[in-house]
Amino acid sequence: MTETQNYTRTAVILHWLVGVCVLAQITLGLWMITIPKAPPGVRAGWFNVHKSIGITLAAFIILRLLWRWAHRAPPLPASVPPWERAAARANHILLYVCMIVMPLSGYLGSSFTKYPILYWGIKLPQWGWDAPDLKELSSQVHWITATIFIALIALHVAAAIKHWLVDRDGVVRRMWFTRATE
Repeated sequence: MTETQNYTRTAVILHWLVGVCVLAQITLGLWMITIPKAPPGVRAGWFNVHKSIGITLAAFIILRLLWRWAHRAPPLPASVPPWERAAARANHILLYVCMIVMPLSGYLGSSFTKYPILYWGIKLPQWGWDAPDLKELSSQVHWITATIFIALIALHVAAAIKHWLVDRDGVVRRMWFTRATE
């Protein structure tokens, strides 16, 4: 495997940064919905942290999408069967769709309430209005997308483990910080 078959260092950094942050954000989201609404303030505080992380993460996702758009992915090894190539492509496209829909639906849901959106304590301009039905729709899209996203991430990780431990074909190494030697 040659150096040209590896992702760029920037792509690797953005992959792992976004990946770790997405996993942390999903974990936080699943945990915080279990927080009781009483006493007031505790749940809201964690929701504001989740929103702040989500907005920050959205910026990294946009950067990642722009980088990916400007830099082609390196080709997969010839040993990867066509069905795996198609599955990998579909999974990556759906992961990117989730990375767009998650922060967008979260932001929209927050925009259609009477509560301000706080970004690390700074009140953002309120462009939406108090619309419980739109808030609920956005929340449902956010939840359904999170569920699909979790399944896609699990499939992505399972495929990486297969390529790393079973196939040993260098696919995983392309998205790591070392240069390939094969």
